[in-house]
Formats: sequence, structure tokens, C-alpha cells
Amino acid sequence: MIRILANDGIAEDGKTLLEEAGYEVVTEKVAQEDLATELPNYDAIIVRSATKVRKELIDQCPRLQVIARAGVGLDNIDHDYARSIGRTVVNTPAASSQAVAELVFTHFFSLARFVHQSNRQLPAADSDFKALKKSYSKGVQLRGKTLGIIGFGRIGVEAARIGLALGMKIMPVDLHVESRELEIDLHAAPDVKLKVTVETVEMEEMITAADFITIHVPSLKGALIGAEELKKMKNSAIIVNTARGGVIDEEALIAALDAGEIAGAGLDVFINEPTPDRHLLEHPRLSVSPHIGASTQEAQRNIGLELADQILAHFGA
Repeated sequence: MIRILANDGIAEDGKTLLEEAGYEVVTEKVAQEDLATELPNYDAIIVRSATKVRKELIDQCPRLQVIARAGVGLDNIDHDYARSIGRTVVNTPAASSQAVAELVFTHFFSLARFVHQSNRQLPAADSDFKALKKSYSKGVQLRGKTLGIIGFGRIGVEAARIGLALGMKIMPVDLHVESRELEIDLHAAPDVKLKVTVETVEMEEMITAADFITIHVPSLKGALIGAEELKKMKNSAIIVNTARGGVIDEEALIAALDAGEIAGAGLDVFINEPTPDRHLLEHPRLSVSPHIGASTQEAQRNIGLELADQILAHFGA
């Protein structure tokens, strides 16, 4: 029997699909330090970001054939090495794209209308309703604004679709893409398909023109957005990072916010997860969330089913 350790969980639909094929799916969490003992008993492992599958662990598990990541990135897996010795490594780049893009706009709207601060201050016993109303009555609308997208892959495309629907100008940046044709579904008119061609621009052009910026790139060595890039942005600009902690230099971000060089930022990812810098969590111009970009019911169901299909395909079920 094929045995699968879903060490960071799997949606019920995906688990059921695997079990119906006759596979055993174990969802009881195995601590990282115990994996070297337990994982050799399994044919496949499913992880998210918490569990690390490094070379040393892979070498101790000759039975292990499939390493599956429930998500986009493969930072926590030595995937190149695993593939070089014949192991299959899969992930789910498409399943959560819409969920992540919607969270980006959650932060955009929250920052643009000071909702993140209102939710903290208004419930306080000593809050001054009239004073808060005056303070937070200078928000901005997204319609007519320019959306900069760094990384025009699946998630970047979903962010562009939302931006277009809101009436925003789209300025994507991607070293490997010149243009993409976006198809927009109108659910109120299912027979109508809108197609828009969006061309990419240079980073320098985008970063000085954008009102809202979202980042969708893999992990990098060093920060993509540092003090120099933040200084080039509009003082009214808002930037959101749902990609990887460290893509924005966190110290430079705090300094830019304190100096009024940008208006606000949204972070779903941090360098020191699960214990982010308190200065980030408590900053009045920062909207924060605990790495939940892909964590919607719909996305997790899609991820579970996509993983199950890939595992079934590998074992020939």
C-alpha cells in the first residue's frame, strides 16, 4: 500500500481522493526532529511551509518517491537535489493564485481607507469618534490609480484582473515576460469574455509612477525593494508583499514609513516567521496578516485536489 504523510495537513477532498485510490493518508503531525525516524516508512510526503525537506532527510528515506508542496514556492525543499536523484517534486502554483491576489487588495483597501487603524482604535473605551472620523476622512479610491505588479506570473495576472475590473491602470514588471493577454470572465454575463493585452514595463518606470504596488516573485538573495527603491516611490504610494519575507527590506520599510516616503504597506510574510519584528506589527502605517495568502477554503480545496491528482499520476493510479 502507498503510504502518504500529509505532515502539514491536506484538505478533506484531496485526502478522500487519495484514500479512494487505496492509499493510506496520515495527517498526524510529525515534529521536524522526528522525521528522520518516521519518514522512511512513507512513499510520499505533503508539506506546506512549516516542514523542511532537506538533502540530509531525503538521503535517509530511500522509499520516499514524491515530495509535494501545498503551495507555490519550494524554499523549504531541496528540490533540485531531490530531482537529481530521481525523486518527484510537485507543487500547486495555480490553485491559490486568486486567493493571494484577493488578499493583496484586502490590504490595499484597508490601507487606502485606514480601516486597519480604525479597527484598532475605535473599539477602545476612550476612543474619540469625531476625532477618528476627522483623521480618517482623507482616504483614497483605487479607481483611476496605477497598479504596479512585480512578477507577472499566475498571481500577478490575477492581481491585474482585479485591478482592471476596478478601473486601474496596470504596470507589470517581469524580466521574462513582454506581454500577456488577460481574459476576464463576467459572471453576470457568462457568455461574454473580455480580453485585454497588458504589456510589461521597466522597473524604473513603474516604481516612480505606481500608486499601489504588489510583489509576486520567488525568494531572492537579498531584498528586491530596499531603501533606494522606496525613495523613488510616490509619497502617497502603498506597497503590499504577499510573496516572501525579506523581498522588502524590513528595516528600510520602517524607515521609509517613519519618514513619510511612502504612505503605507501591507505584509502577509515576514523574515522571522512566526515571530515577526514587533515594530512591523505595531506600526500605524502597516496592515498585517499572518501568512494567510493561500488560506481560503476554496484555495485549500483546490490545492488538495491538485496535489492528489499529481500524486495519483506519479504512482499510476
